[in-house]
Amino acid sequence: MKKTFIICAAAVTLVGTSCQKYLNINQNPNSATASNPDYVLPQAIVYTAANEDGFNDYGAQIAGYQANAGGYGGFGDNWTYDWSTSDYNGLWTGNYDVLQDLQYIINTTDTSANMSYYTAVCKIMRAYNFELLVDTYNDVPYSKALQGQSDVSPSYDSAAVVYVSLASLLDTAIALINNAPSTVTPIPSSSDPMFGGNMTNWKQFANTVKLRMIIRASGVVTFANTTFDPAGFLTTDAVVNPGYGRTSGASGSQQNPNWNDWVGSYSGSAGNRAWMANTYVTGFYNGVKLFDTARARAIYYSWNETVLTTPPTYTYGAQLGTTNYSELSAPAYTSAWYCTAYGQSPSSITSIGQLGSNIGVMKGPDMGEVLILAAESYFLQAEADMRGILPGNAQNDYNSGIVASFNYLYELSNGNLASGMNPAGDAAAYQADNATGAYAYLANYPTSGTPAQQLESIITQKYIAMNMITSQEAWNEYRRTGYPVSVNTQTNAYLSFASTLSQATRPDKMSTRILYPASEYSSNANNVPNNISPFTSLIFWAH
Repeated sequence: MKKTFIICAAAVTLVGTSCQKYLNINQNPNSATASNPDYVLPQAIVYTAANEDGFNDYGAQIAGYQANAGGYGGFGDNWTYDWSTSDYNGLWTGNYDVLQDLQYIINTTDTSANMSYYTAVCKIMRAYNFELLVDTYNDVPYSKALQGQSDVSPSYDSAAVVYVSLASLLDTAIALINNAPSTVTPIPSSSDPMFGGNMTNWKQFANTVKLRMIIRASGVVTFANTTFDPAGFLTTDAVVNPGYGRTSGASGSQQNPNWNDWVGSYSGSAGNRAWMANTYVTGFYNGVKLFDTARARAIYYSWNETVLTTPPTYTYGAQLGTTNYSELSAPAYTSAWYCTAYGQSPSSITSIGQLGSNIGVMKGPDMGEVLILAAESYFLQAEADMRGILPGNAQNDYNSGIVASFNYLYELSNGNLASGMNPAGDAAAYQADNATGAYAYLANYPTSGTPAQQLESIITQKYIAMNMITSQEAWNEYRRTGYPVSVNTQTNAYLSFASTLSQATRPDKMSTRILYPASEYSSNANNVPNNISPFTSLIFWAH
């Protein structure tokens, strides 16, 4: 049930550039595109967002957000975790395609001080994309990669070495921005579908990516520089939107990739309904672990208030690996598991075309694609505060992260807060509702708790915030920290997100990683690492 996505971005008005040309991403990593940076840059940013859709699905299917819906089969490796070299190949090929475009711009602009902003942005995006690859595969081609015909079988670099190099690359990019001459060429908003050419936002993005790497790998590697630019970290969501909409063009759908996959196509056909909410994650909403009515109703289409009794009167969700045909069915007329009907009567909706312009994780076909949530930025800062990496207040950043999670879910497709929604007020109510009980410390930062409890609280809230948005980061954090806790039990689906058919030998019955794609074993056999196991081979920062 893996999917390789060919996502077409929406039209962006570029001088002298047709929509079809804009969407025609270079597919040969050994043959660089010859074009103007103002065309290639937005293309690279948009296709990074398209790849993000695939990473989100990969994380959601492994990290306890999704399970197989009743009545569907053919899940194979998703049940056993015994991955093959054909699983999730799009994550590798998609990222290297984007990196080739970024490298083209760097090669074109690196010697011109007036093009410093373009070079800097591409180096930041290079670091972001390579981090995704390292966090997924460990060792990857880096220093010898992206050289076109001069090296079509690049050697692999140690993942730890790549991490250190990427942090330095981010420092270099920020310095390029800070030291740009007064004659520097600004990046027009039409060429930057994430920040509209705002270089302060790009520095905050770079700082946040660097912080994530330092938190993930400190203690394993030594970074040359662990300080950060005064611009600070992301306080708003890093969202790519080139103009998605419920339309189709010469290159295909121009809808947001996640909407196209999980809700429906521009023509009204249903999206994927074979995957539904995992029972494990619903325990953070329905009172088994935590009560969270507001965010549950914002995320899940058919979430019902009656689920919030103790114990729940019915189970919303399924356990991965089960083949129970009595699971809840997706709404027959939409198949939209993750598209809320918040503020609407579900019975009044009779077609996919009526969905959209709402809140939640699937806001509408014109919504942007998230690369990094502001909530993640705050939770990274909270952990850095707690560990002494940053001098801030962990509790304050933790609380800001919860508010930011509510804020993103309460936004409409256009980024505006929906009428009548109060993120700060609802976040405070959420923490008050969970002020007592065995799991209270997971919603209220335990200032007097142990470091382990504090870390668990931060990572658990990050897990809740990333649900079906940037799910791969939740999977990364689980492998790094072991949080949120998932124990080896097949009798209580609220306590374990491992598949009931897992072949993993670890105590938690989880996989450790996916495999390198088959294409590497056929075209780069002398360099690709051998003897990789999905049950014992670890990413260098994992435990």
